[in-house]
Amino acid sequence: MPVPEHLTDVDIKEIGRELDQLRDEITASLGEGDARYIRRVIAVQRGLEAGGRTLLMVSVLPPAWLAGTAALAVAKILENMEIGHNVLHGQWDWMRDPDIHSTTWEWDHASPADMWKHSHNFVHHTYTNVLGKDRDIGYSAMRVSPAQPWHPIHLAQPIYNAALALAFEWGIAIYDVELERAWRGEKRWSEAMTQLRGVLRKASRQVIKDYVAFPLLAGPSFVPALFGNLLANVARNVWSHTIIFCGHFPEGSEVFTEEQLDGETRGQWYLRQLLGSSNIDGGPLFHIMTGNLSHQIEHHLFPDLPSNRYAEIAPKVRDLCERFGLRYNTGSLAHQSASVWKTIFRLALPNQKGAGA
Repeated sequence: MPVPEHLTDVDIKEIGRELDQLRDEITASLGEGDARYIRRVIAVQRGLEAGGRTLLMVSVLPPAWLAGTAALAVAKILENMEIGHNVLHGQWDWMRDPDIHSTTWEWDHASPADMWKHSHNFVHHTYTNVLGKDRDIGYSAMRVSPAQPWHPIHLAQPIYNAALALAFEWGIAIYDVELERAWRGEKRWSEAMTQLRGVLRKASRQVIKDYVAFPLLAGPSFVPALFGNLLANVARNVWSHTIIFCGHFPEGSEVFTEEQLDGETRGQWYLRQLLGSSNIDGGPLFHIMTGNLSHQIEHHLFPDLPSNRYAEIAPKVRDLCERFGLRYNTGSLAHQSASVWKTIFRLALPNQKGAGA
């Protein structure tokens, strides 16, 4: 792949060596403190969910509804971001705990875990920001790089991106079926329909749990409990959409071509992760609530290292970038989010520059 002109082959090799060494150091230091961390987060998440659902049982009382909805929303964010996403990446497989393992975990999300692991862990993380290979570049719906061809439908992308934020888990679930590939003849329709039925089964369980079973258990509080569950899910969707988009599509995030993968070395793979990802600044609680995807650069460099270690890794990665003259794309949530929306509005029009320019 093309590399910044100031870097030599020796530089690229050294970048790969240093990052491999950093990975080995973190892996060797994993232990009981890390295990306590993830177990504590899971315990807090389950406590918040139980407390939120209990309060929604008596949500005819406005304070109970507000507190219950807020607790449930935080629980759902923690479950999806810091727990589900990271457990399914295999970050905690080293513990050999069958209850916290990528092969057994099923998350509170419309996407079946196995389907999501293929589309995200394999496709996205192998071909990060490679146009034509990484399906997460605009999710086949949005133009987020000038390298993507413009189509009149993109004029509406600010509108349908806002709609996607509200129903993000459902959009991702359908998207992972790859219906557009079946339409183009690149995938058998029988395979797509089998996957779609899997999504519908999982989605049905989600709908019954949140919009039928728990509201019915609330009895006289059925309606407020129903709307509490709905609002908690919408809050989770908007939050996860915001964090994920801020990690991938702010201005300055580079996009690559398939041809640039030819002969890619380990150091060049690391370089592609560095140049194609972006971070969000914040404190410890903010990082936990983002699933530590506020450390998106570190996550793309080391997707299967435990998320609680990214804050420790980040200063070392930033120092490496400074020493080798590489951009370390980071900023506040407001700044990165504004950058994403600026790109989406700008690239809704033909022949406009945006992320990756």
